[in-house]
Amino acid sequence: MPPTVSIIVPCFNEQKHILFLLDAIFAQTYPRNLLDVTIADGLSTDGTHRAIAAFQQDHPDLRLQVVHNPLRTIPAALNLAIATSSGEIILRLDAHSGPHTEYIARSVAALEAGKGENVGGVWEIEPGARTRMAAAIAVAAAHPLGVGDALYRHTTQAAQVDTVPFGAYRRSLIGKIGTYDQSLLANEDYEFNTRIRLAGGIVWLDPAIRSVYFARSDLAALAKQYFRYGFWKLKMLQRYPGTLRWRQALPPTFLISLLAACLLSLFYPVFIWLIGFELLCYFGALALAGLQAALKRHEYFLILGLPLAIAVMHLAWGSGFISSIFLKSGIEN
Repeated sequence: MPPTVSIIVPCFNEQKHILFLLDAIFAQTYPRNLLDVTIADGLSTDGTHRAIAAFQQDHPDLRLQVVHNPLRTIPAALNLAIATSSGEIILRLDAHSGPHTEYIARSVAALEAGKGENVGGVWEIEPGARTRMAAAIAVAAAHPLGVGDALYRHTTQAAQVDTVPFGAYRRSLIGKIGTYDQSLLANEDYEFNTRIRLAGGIVWLDPAIRSVYFARSDLAALAKQYFRYGFWKLKMLQRYPGTLRWRQALPPTFLISLLAACLLSLFYPVFIWLIGFELLCYFGALALAGLQAALKRHEYFLILGLPLAIAVMHLAWGSGFISSIFLKSGIEN
């Protein structure tokens, strides 16, 4: 008998995407009688609840429950969903996503084959809206200049990795390493996977396990997302300093170097030239990336859109990281 699987989903105001996710879950090749879905909703104020209720009425053969998450944070939602579900395997998804039809079957197969304690796959990133800026943000979210060595956004090779975004793991793992850290309002997956690796476990990425992920729809939402990522990354690094990667260190280093050069230029004018040279190199690299992407995709709005989106990602992440050094209060999800 294949193992039972509990799908856990944090959710808040996801009327736009929740049916895409639920339809994708319903279309899975894994036996439906072995699945249950728990959506931990952070007191949504849009039509999310109505959409879920309508889906439940039309699909009574899929076990689906909604639990209320008064803390309205992602790690609290995940822990609540774990506590109120019962499957032998826990599979974490996101309300901004939609798994391919073989997603659950391939995840379970990888676990059964002993590939790792937590297994996950690759995102196929789609625009969060039907605008050119949203399309540019989606390209930036998978571009090496935007995400560096985050393999789950672009790799084609299975490998042992630091983290996966939507992992599948046995419920017994919770008893060994604990639940998601509710003191972190971002990077909860990375921190969870860090504890797996410190306990001697393997985090496994298989590009055959695929899901669609909808990127943020505009630059303001993108900036808010990456500022939050940067802010809470420092909080995590204070606990696990060895997990810092070069792609994460570059944005705050870039910002700090600019700020330092601006201050020094007040006393040494030569630093004005150094600032200009640094900005020229940075925006030159972004412009080249935009041009290459535009020519490759025949989408010429990327010439400006891609550099703008990547710059927002870098500056927001770096600002959040630096702000975390000085601020003690949390940034809400």
